[in-house]
Amino acid sequence: QVQLVESGGGLVQPGGSLRLSCVASGFTLDNFGVAWFRQAPGKEREGVACISSGDGSAYYADSAKGRFTISRDEAKKTVYLQMKRPTPEDKAVYSCAADLSPMARAPGPPLPHDYDNWGRGTQVTVSP
Repeated sequence: QVQLVESGGGLVQPGGSLRLSCVASGFTLDNFGVAWFRQAPGKEREGVACISSGDGSAYYADSAKGRFTISRDEAKKTVYLQMKRPTPEDKAVYSCAADLSPMARAPGPPLPHDYDNWGRGTQVTVSP
């Protein structure tokens, strides 16, 4: 059974840092793509970053480039999203998702319809 469980959300000050974790079970992390998405109230879900299977290439939304870093630790079965210099615009529920389809995906920021397994999310609030 595939499960994704996020943690690490909370309140962070603008300009600070926060690391989100996504613990995966039920599949081999290195063999599939995993992504972080976020959704703010009243807004559509946005792909933030993804890490590909195999070589672990990472792709980011423009809003995340230079500030966020996605990484994975297969031994810990965990994918991380390191957030640096957050702004109030980064406030959202952050969810991780896994793409367990055998289809090859074009390189680029993650798209929700490409991911078929989702965690419940963790709230991130950015405020002084």
